[in-house]
Amino acid sequence: MSDLESIHLRNEKVEADKAWETSWSRRFFIAALTYIIAAFYMQSAGLGNAFLGAFVPTGGYLLSMLSMPFIKKYWLEHIYKKQES
Repeated sequence: MSDLESIHLRNEKVEADKAWETSWSRRFFIAALTYIIAAFYMQSAGLGNAFLGAFVPTGGYLLSMLSMPFIKKYWLEHIYKKQES
C-alpha cells in the first residue's frame, strides 16, 4: 500500500469517527442507556417513581448535547484563538 493510499484510508476513518461523534444516533443511544441505567438504579434503591425520575439525568444529558455546538463555537472563537497567539 502506498503512502497516499494509507493517508486516504486514515482520512476516511477520521471522517467516519467524526460523523459518529456528532450523530443523533449516538446521542439517542447514550440517552437511552442513561435512562435505563438510572431507572434500574432508582428502582433497586427504592427511590420513588424510578421510570419518571430517570428522565432527569437523561434530560440533562440531552440539554448538554444541545448546548455543545454553541459552547464549541464560543470556545473556538474566543479561547482557542488566544492559545494560538
